[in-house]
Amino acid sequence: MNTPSTSFARLVPGMIGMTLVGSSVTVSHALVDAPLFTTQAVRYAAATALLVVIARFAGARLVWPRGREWLWLTGLALTGLVLFNVAVVRGVAHAEPAVIAVAVACVPLLLGVMGPLLEGRSPSRQVLLAAPVVMAGAVLVEGTGRTDAVGVAWAALALGCEAGFTLLAVPVLRRHGPWGVSVHAAWLGGVMLAVLGVTLEGPSAARELTGGQWAAAGYLALMVTAVAFVLWYSTVRSVGAGRAGLLTGIAPLAAAVVGAAAGSGVPGPSVWLGIAVVIVGLVAGLWTRAVPAGEDTHPVHATVPTPPPAPDTPVDDGRRRPGGTRTS
Repeated sequence: MNTPSTSFARLVPGMIGMTLVGSSVTVSHALVDAPLFTTQAVRYAAATALLVVIARFAGARLVWPRGREWLWLTGLALTGLVLFNVAVVRGVAHAEPAVIAVAVACVPLLLGVMGPLLEGRSPSRQVLLAAPVVMAGAVLVEGTGRTDAVGVAWAALALGCEAGFTLLAVPVLRRHGPWGVSVHAAWLGGVMLAVLGVTLEGPSAARELTGGQWAAAGYLALMVTAVAFVLWYSTVRSVGAGRAGLLTGIAPLAAAVVGAAAGSGVPGPSVWLGIAVVIVGLVAGLWTRAVPAGEDTHPVHATVPTPPPAPDTPVDDGRRRPGGTRTS
């Protein structure tokens, strides 16, 4: 039988992934004055190389996208990696960071509705009831903040992009798996960011990075991209996008804890209350009953039509990998 403990084990990778994402908030402070697009391009270039090497050692089989898979993966990289970063940077010019964070905290509800539909299932009432609780807890942790109409628009874009990072992966996870989706998202996003960096910041912008900024970019490449991406997509494939979406509530909790450990101060009462509310929402939405063996309660079935089968072409490590390389 699939017991609650085995169901919990399937959630652990996503929980660790969201904890790493939350930790990136503190690390990213070192990059405030760095050239945005160039720094992110360096991050995803390094992450691509790390992912390919680790995948080889892990025995993961990487294949090139085909047909409509290119559209899903390109859309994932464009929204979840490129536009998300733009929305956050441009948004904080019109709104306090908490406004963007609160918008992103609405992701569980969006994934709870759209994720199951992409997987060919009906949304889970349990998840839909728990998602607003997780959202409310995240709002308490992050606060609300001041904004204007433009800031609201950027926050809405950030929300859509964060959801796209998961939803656009659903149709390709079955064939490419967590490793393949992570590799292709990283190099596609890296290429786009490199083009933006050269165009808007100049070809020598990377020389402006300090030692601390290189170290921060390296941490983001290894832990928040190469490791967190694979862990996150592993959970999405295992339990479905709807249930996995609740785990995004862990990121603001991790950000608050890591920030306190880094010397930003002990969280106030509202933050502790928010943490408690998020935990209640997670337990309510993720707790499952024991089911008979063989019954898959969260299958990932993408209903998107795919082209006729064709021989898979392995990704050639280094020689044929395209030349390119969130804090999300």
